[in-house]
Amino acid sequence: MGNKYILEVCAFNIQSCIVAEQVGAQRIELCDNPKEGGTTPSYGTIRRVKEKVSISLYPIIRPRAGDFLYNEDEFAIMRKDIEICKQLGCEGISTGIQLEDGSIDTERMKRLVEWAYPMGVTCHKAFDITPDPFTALEALIGCGCERILTSGLGATAADGIDTLAKLVAASAGRIIIMPGGGVRANNIGMLAEKTGAKEFHTSARTIVQSVPSAASAGLGDIYITDEKELRAILSYMK
Repeated sequence: MGNKYILEVCAFNIQSCIVAEQVGAQRIELCDNPKEGGTTPSYGTIRRVKEKVSISLYPIIRPRAGDFLYNEDEFAIMRKDIEICKQLGCEGISTGIQLEDGSIDTERMKRLVEWAYPMGVTCHKAFDITPDPFTALEALIGCGCERILTSGLGATAADGIDTLAKLVAASAGRIIIMPGGGVRANNIGMLAEKTGAKEFHTSARTIVQSVPSAASAGLGDIYITDEKELRAILSYMK
């Protein structure tokens, strides 16, 4: 595929961030709470990751699980978390905010972009629940976002491949369209060829078996980036 491609890894812990850098990924989207689709990681996590890895770091700014309709208090939390990311030297953030009809809340999205500057801003998959992706595309360009993470409104990027291709064409170089959702070694070549995208997003995650006592206590699973799968994806991008 050539080295003109960029791979972003969605990581849920510092171990996955270290693996992502070691195998050659170019950027990390750092999240907490994988079962909830990702929420803002802690200050301590962001700081330690910045100390341990040198590739670009984009923490997700999402104060809770659920929809992307945020009240005044939640919006204030987002601002403070953005300030922390800036203080810690992050290269960007991943975030999104919507109105009740599902469309992009352009006024508040513009404010998030302003608060983040000079960091870059990716609109995460809040984009995928908008009623009209092409209207949302233009809105996000107007807001100053540099990138949209999307599965083309499909359950996976492979399902939304036709819409992804249309979004890449409609973007006309004004914003980056980054397919994500089920991106794996067995479909990365097809996605690159058929969408024309140059950046891709994957978690390539697997579940690490917890110790028996933890599992029996219902303490939850540990998700970590599968190094073998990530290497296989990156092999198509060189």
